[in-house]
Amino acid sequence: MKHRIAAGLTATAIVATGLMANTAAPASASLGDRSLAAVLAADGHHFDHNWGDFDIVDEAVTTVLKAKPDSPVGVLAKGNVRLTAFLPTDAAFRRLVTSVTGKKPASESATFKKVAGLVDVDTLEAILLYHVVPGARINAAQASKADGAKLKTAAGLNLRVNVKRSGAIKLLDKDKDAWNATVIPSKVNINKGNTQIAHGISRVLRPADL
Repeated sequence: MKHRIAAGLTATAIVATGLMANTAAPASASLGDRSLAAVLAADGHHFDHNWGDFDIVDEAVTTVLKAKPDSPVGVLAKGNVRLTAFLPTDAAFRRLVTSVTGKKPASESATFKKVAGLVDVDTLEAILLYHVVPGARINAAQASKADGAKLKTAAGLNLRVNVKRSGAIKLLDKDKDAWNATVIPSKVNINKGNTQIAHGISRVLRPADL
């Protein structure tokens, strides 16, 4: 997995998207500047037993920035920079590890150790950047009306939005054989009222065919 992803990916500079003109406009003065990094760290940098939160994403961001302080992933700590992030839950990372290794980790810490063992820091960085749409603040209502839209990510690769008749919002990534991520209805508009916004998703987005 490590070499197959890394061979086709490098961390690129942040590229703004022009998908939705109303979301790519300059940030409103009424929006706050609390960063998504601050939101992720709000309950402390530790693992717990809640598979529905984002401890593994938090640890992944911390790991990348510790190894590469100038990484573009640092944009998540710049609350005045407009972006949308799709955040895999801890359960999403466990699904990734299970699908790749055939074994289901028993804990969040074990899940992260497996992820760190499968990919190097550069690849982890590229995966995180594939979950960030820079220059656009896309709330859940806008996403629900964006069927077929292509989102240009900070990894330089596109995601496609697929809105089902049921209203479910799917994100189609580069791995055609894997299950697609679904935006979790109870975890939308995270950091609402701020320039950076996020939505929880059910699976880790794959920037390459694994």
